[in-house]
Amino acid sequence: MAAPEGIRTGAEVRLQDLTKTFGAVVAVADVSLTIAAGSFFTLLGPSGSGKTTTLMMVAGFVYPTRGEVFVDGAPVAGLPPQKRDLGMVF
Repeated sequence: MAAPEGIRTGAEVRLQDLTKTFGAVVAVADVSLTIAAGSFFTLLGPSGSGKTTTLMMVAGFVYPTRGEVFVDGAPVAGLPPQKRDLGMVF
């Protein structure tokens, strides 16, 4: 069943060279990936590998040290969470 006209059902999310450091600790290093609109995506890795920090940067709860988050081609890394029009389950 298709969504009603005007209802957004997904957006492309692109991470470009996303990096987050906390002092001397590098939590996320140069992550670049594209998640297609409407797709189901999972981050999988060991404890401490940066999964939650990456999702927190996409959601806007943590700002990247370097790099950018794009939603449908628009940069959002400088926007607060409520301005990103995203939903996410941690």
